[in-house]
Amino acid sequence: MATRAPDPRGYHACMSALPPDTSIDDEPAEPETIKQPRLWKDDGWTAKVIKNEGDEGWAVAMTRDGESEPALVGPWTMGRDKKNPKPLDTNAFYTLVKTASEVQRRHEQQLHAQLHKSLVLSLAQVRLVITLDIVPDDYEPHAWLAATETDGTEIARVKVPPTFKLNTASATAWVDNEFQKPG
Repeated sequence: MATRAPDPRGYHACMSALPPDTSIDDEPAEPETIKQPRLWKDDGWTAKVIKNEGDEGWAVAMTRDGESEPALVGPWTMGRDKKNPKPLDTNAFYTLVKTASEVQRRHEQQLHAQLHKSLVLSLAQVRLVITLDIVPDDYEPHAWLAATETDGTEIARVKVPPTFKLNTASATAWVDNEFQKPG
């Protein structure tokens, strides 16, 4: 009975292309969970108790996974010995997660409000929603000025400088100028 040499493009070739610690049956790694007195990592968040610089107190920093800066830094309670911090526990961690999530949500809402403005113009026969969407690009910051009917039909869209001031007067002037790019 003749044996054939293994096909170089077959199963063995595929296995050798995988990293050495990977098997075909491996499932995605579970997020790491750490529950130490000064460091907790769970549910996409890390709480780290840190010494306040120039102070005898302690602080806790809450950082979302993948972020380089903490979403929240706040004071942390001293332990019974009045020297060391109180250890983190489940209730404290999830309270911190809730607080940090709320801070992050408010920050996102504020950023959205700064970058997206809108107003409604009531003209003789139609109501228009005029929007200004700022695109904070590092190389070419700009904004989009758009006019939409109340049913969602877009009438016009022009690119404007990110410094364009949207108000009733500027929106009315744009409509009166037949949606030409403001000068």
